[in-house]
Amino acid sequence: MGALTHESLVEYLLEEAYEVAETIETGAGDAELQSELGDVLLQVVLHARLAEERGAFDLGDVARGLSAKMIRRNPHVFRPDGSLQDSFPATVEEIVLKWDAVKKAERPERGHVFDGVPAALPALARAQKILDRAERAGMAAAAGPTAVDLPAAEEELGDLLFGIVAAARAGGLDAERALRGALRRFQDSTGPGPSEQ
Repeated sequence: MGALTHESLVEYLLEEAYEVAETIETGAGDAELQSELGDVLLQVVLHARLAEERGAFDLGDVARGLSAKMIRRNPHVFRPDGSLQDSFPATVEEIVLKWDAVKKAERPERGHVFDGVPAALPALARAQKILDRAERAGMAAAAGPTAVDLPAAEEELGDLLFGIVAAARAGGLDAERALRGALRRFQDSTGPGPSEQ
């Protein structure tokens, strides 16, 4: 095995994150969840150690940065000194509005609502995120795709999506690539967005 690098570890970080998701979604239990979260934490520790060897930052810097970000991005929960506020917003909508306002102030260079949505996300997860951003920006109705009738249960929805992928495959089409193309067209129809790499 060659020397560890940030690049060589990316696949393991993603794999471990998916294993946490699977553990949660399948109800595997707290012991398994604890173990899988430990595997994700190991990836964080490894990346921080590589950065420390370069003299860039260390694990303590990561933890302090996270703490500062959580305090800064959640003024409805924390005072600037990190202590808890005496009262909290009444609704989730108020919390989301405050969160969005703080994030926008932090990153003024992000000129478009889709900036910051990772291009590397799987297409289905990226579609969900982009539609969420569009709705919060008030643009989903104007430029969004036509919604289709769906089953009420997630299990039936999963079967429908699986069937669509199977039909696409049988027809020589790539469902993931097709959805990425639809996302690009949606973003293009709403103005300049993040570059697709």
